[in-house]
Amino acid sequence: MNLLRDPKRPAACALAIALTCLFGIAAAKAASEIAVGPSGLPLPRFVSLKVDKINVHVGPAKTYEVTWVYTRVGLPVEITAEFENWRRIRDAEGAEGWVYHSLLSGRRTGMVMAKEKDELMPIREAGDLEGTVTAQLQAGVVGTVKKCTGSWCRISGDGFDGWIEQERLWGVYPNEKID
Repeated sequence: MNLLRDPKRPAACALAIALTCLFGIAAAKAASEIAVGPSGLPLPRFVSLKVDKINVHVGPAKTYEVTWVYTRVGLPVEITAEFENWRRIRDAEGAEGWVYHSLLSGRRTGMVMAKEKDELMPIREAGDLEGTVTAQLQAGVVGTVKKCTGSWCRISGDGFDGWIEQERLWGVYPNEKID
C-alpha cells in the first residue's frame, strides 16, 4: 500500500510527507552545509556594490520605502537572502536592506577593519608577519581582493598592493580561500 496516495489515510499521508521532507532536509544539510539561493549561488556570500548610488529598500521591491542610499562603488556587502531579482544585503556595520540584483557585482572587495579607531593596518610584501610593510591603511579603506590563503589576503587599491591579515578584512570569511 502506498501511504502517500491512500485517500483513506490522510493523517498517514501527512506524516509520511513530513518525514520524507525532514529526512530529505537532514540528508541535504549533512551532504553540504552551504545553502543555495534561488539564483543557484551560495548563501550567504560576499559581493560588492557595482554603482555609486544604490537605494536600499525595506523589502524586495521598488514600492518599498527607501531606508538609505549607498554612495560608494566597490563597497563589500554580504548577500543574506534572495527573492526573485532582489537581494537582501548586510554591510560591515550590520545594516540590512534589499537591493536590485543588477546593482551588485561578483567582484570581491575587502574593507580594512581595525581593532582601535585610529589604528593603521600594515600591508605587507608577503603573506606573513615577517613580510616588509609596504603601506599602512586606515579602517574603511576598500581594496580588490586578489587572493586569500585562509589567514592572509592579497589586496590592491589606489596606491597599495600587498598582504593583510584576513581577519582584518570585511568582505571575506574566516579561513576562506580565494584564488
